[in-house]
Amino acid sequence: MDEDREPDYRFTLANERTFLAWIRTSLGLLAGGVGIVQLAPKLAVRGGREALGLLLIALSLMVSAGSVLRWRQIELAVRRGAALPRIRLTWVLAAGLSVVAVIVGVLILTGDLRR
Repeated sequence: MDEDREPDYRFTLANERTFLAWIRTSLGLLAGGVGIVQLAPKLAVRGGREALGLLLIALSLMVSAGSVLRWRQIELAVRRGAALPRIRLTWVLAAGLSVVAVIVGVLILTGDLRR
């Protein structure tokens, strides 16, 4: 396969826009993690706030790293004229945010997040 074939620039730019959207998502998760650690009220569970913040920050790291790998895979596939690879990053993000949502939901229902 000719890896040096220059694709239609629109595909390259679309891939770049998608990469930047993933990076924005990663930055939002990072900000959320820092915000929870710094601004959320103390929880009844010792270290709970920090654990929740670290979970969001770890998810941010996975999304950021995964987005670079995904960008590269798509770039190569487009240049080779191959099928686009399956995306696993959305499953990682959905699973991670589901875990965070369940934890926060339990904290709200138990009254642990109320001031």
